[in-house]
Amino acid sequence: MDQKTIAVMLALVRSAVFDKNLTEPEKALLSDERLVEIKSIAEKHDLSHLVEYGLRKNSPASKVGGGVGRAVLKAVYRCEQLNYEYDRLCKALESAQIPFMPLKGSVIRKHYPEPWMRTSCDIDVLVQRKDLDRAVAWLVRTLDYVEKERATHDVSLFTPGGKHVELHFDLVEEGQANRADEVLNSVWENASLCSGYSCCYKMSDEFFYFYHIAHMAKHFEYGGCGVRPFIDLWILDHMEGADANSRNKLLIEGDLLQFAETVRKLSRIWFGAEKMDAKSNKVQDYILFGGAYGSFDHKIAFSQRKRGGRIGYIMARVFLPFAKLKRHYPILEKHPWLFPFMQIRRWFMLLKPDIAKRAKHEIQINQRLEKAETDQVTALLDDAGIR
Repeated sequence: MDQKTIAVMLALVRSAVFDKNLTEPEKALLSDERLVEIKSIAEKHDLSHLVEYGLRKNSPASKVGGGVGRAVLKAVYRCEQLNYEYDRLCKALESAQIPFMPLKGSVIRKHYPEPWMRTSCDIDVLVQRKDLDRAVAWLVRTLDYVEKERATHDVSLFTPGGKHVELHFDLVEEGQANRADEVLNSVWENASLCSGYSCCYKMSDEFFYFYHIAHMAKHFEYGGCGVRPFIDLWILDHMEGADANSRNKLLIEGDLLQFAETVRKLSRIWFGAEKMDAKSNKVQDYILFGGAYGSFDHKIAFSQRKRGGRIGYIMARVFLPFAKLKRHYPILEKHPWLFPFMQIRRWFMLLKPDIAKRAKHEIQINQRLEKAETDQVTALLDDAGIR
């Protein structure tokens, strides 16, 4: 995809969300061939509804058809489903008197011109670690949720209708996103009750902003973060009354100011009037060609750098350190002597076909990556401020 195609796709997104019509030169780029490319990459980044909406605002009807498009209708339907399930979830946690904190799309969506513009694949809520088991059991019993799996920072649940709910007990793991955990460990101390609720809490503005940047940084380590967080970032950066100094103070504490400045600049290039430079162009390619959730190759390349190469990466994946393993097996908090047994228990997970398949794929990528590729990825991340 050439730079003109990328530019006009982002112009369509900008027009949809920020009501800025395409210029005549941008409209002239909307050939049938280019539209095919635009729609392809938009689908990978979950932007089809915004591209379609932007086209209908800026393009002749002969190119896109009349009425409301299928992608927009689908986004509206998804939004209504998520809002319905989010409301049920909040009421259930309130009834059980379990403190909780909405995250990500559930919070930022209300700041978009239309809620359906901010799509999401799941509902994210934070609870305190001490309440986790009680919260899971309550949701399973009262809402018929099904627990799928427990990860190192959340529990994955599914509603009877197939909607995905992530019940977080940590916002970021130690060692991810520079020193983000040192800041986010005090998130509950910097939260306040939502109006009309007894158990629903909201982060302060500066903590929500910091968490957004930290979440972007974590996904950069995982291979990319997609375009959607940059739209969120533009909205956050243009909120009336936001205290930039308080936000930057937290970013400095978490060693994320350099990264924040990198992504802020690209956001201004995409949705404002700032000119592209060589560094931002590299970051743009890293994002656009990684999809909405990044590239697994990029993730492994960065991990190789942190672990000292291919062998170091494999050893780190086989022998998890205590701090990481205890997130998989919380019993280690009280009984650390079980560490070697839990390590072996984890290895037996490879007997499951789906896990074995993922592990094999990971090993193949680890062996295939050339040093030049890993050097390129790690240089880009270093320059962006990811340690």
